[in-house]
Amino acid sequence: MKYSVLIVDDEAGIRQSLASVLEDEGYATAAVESAEAALEALAGGRFDLVLLDIWLPGMDGLAALEKIRALGSAPLVIMISGHGTIETAVRSTKLGAFDFIEKPLSLEKTLLTLQHAAHEIELTRTNRRLRYELGDRYRIIGESVPMKALRQQLALAAPTQGRILIYGESGTGKELVAHALHRMSPRADRAFVEVNCAAIPEELIESELFGHVKGSFTGAVEDKVGKFEQADAGTLFLDEVGDMSLRTQSKVLRVIEEQRFQPVGSGKDLSVDVRVLAATNKNLEAEIQKGNFREDLFYRLNVIPFFAPPLREHAEDVPALADYFLAEFARAYGRRPKHFSESALGALERYRWPGNVRELRNLVERMVIMVAGDRIELRHLPPGFHHERTAAGGAVSGGFSNLQEARAAYERDYILRKLEENHGNVSRTAEVLGLERSHLYRKMKSLGIAAGE
Repeated sequence: MKYSVLIVDDEAGIRQSLASVLEDEGYATAAVESAEAALEALAGGRFDLVLLDIWLPGMDGLAALEKIRALGSAPLVIMISGHGTIETAVRSTKLGAFDFIEKPLSLEKTLLTLQHAAHEIELTRTNRRLRYELGDRYRIIGESVPMKALRQQLALAAPTQGRILIYGESGTGKELVAHALHRMSPRADRAFVEVNCAAIPEELIESELFGHVKGSFTGAVEDKVGKFEQADAGTLFLDEVGDMSLRTQSKVLRVIEEQRFQPVGSGKDLSVDVRVLAATNKNLEAEIQKGNFREDLFYRLNVIPFFAPPLREHAEDVPALADYFLAEFARAYGRRPKHFSESALGALERYRWPGNVRELRNLVERMVIMVAGDRIELRHLPPGFHHERTAAGGAVSGGFSNLQEARAAYERDYILRKLEENHGNVSRTAEVLGLERSHLYRKMKSLGIAAGE
């Protein structure tokens, strides 16, 4: 990449020789003889780097440095001086100079300093890009009343230290809410650590959360740092917290209360400063009544309750979400941008979305991959989208060309509904439907139902 350098020196010979050398090295250069001219040049154009002499007629280099650093998008400044002292170098650094080099200028030293500065610029740009992409990835999309209310809640709760319990059906974006809470909090520059409590076997959950020491159990061949320790000074997100065993719940409760714990097999307490966020698709108050969840832990986690609404309650956001996912997957797969036809978009808005935003995302990904043209028509959508629905969510016949299409649409809707009732557990759903698990998988595949839906 070609970087632009503004040379500021009152000696014409130095300006000319520096410009010549730097242009040979691939830099774009401009040169001025005073601080006032430098500030004018910076106001009229963009430079990546400034080589700034300290001793200048009129405004000196240090005063100019202060003004340059106050600019909205300030370039990196390297100070140069023929009368350099340690005191001057220290003051330059405190005022924001990237580096300080002395006259007579060493060509090798000057080029090396510029290379270091260019590397710093690249790191800054990469960091800014990654922050933007991360922020875009976890952006909460939608202008419906539920989404606006959710954003208002985020703005109020995120800057606090209050523990938050996020409720919502599977696929509603509870993880998205947790990331947004972290990014808007004072802990945003520290770790965000996620634990899916439903995905970790019971015998390993304590080791995962609290870590272990070598030899504490069979297979513990080395020390392991747990999630609580990884999240120190940051945020720990306990996803599907309702699936955590009672034994683990009691230990998590102690950590939340005391902010300290012992790794498995260790007799030494570790202190941490962790903000805990949790999420569940279960009714925890009902789980308490069944004896499956500790009431005291519930009240520790449920300081500020959040609700991620199901997509059917803000269907007006479907077009914006669909456009966002279309752009995301077009970039990911290197495809030309696609768009939904009016009839296809209408079908998406009428659909009940039992799998919520996750189901919509999966569908859009499938359309980006499988539809050859730029326009996604109603006929490209799975059978379940080819009919309208009543306000109660039941199917109304219409739009089917034959009995086979209508039957496939009904089967798909019915299976999706049963999967939703069983929280996406395929084995349990197969049992309810009276099918072998493998038979249900084949049926889901034939109907275009992804396991994640």
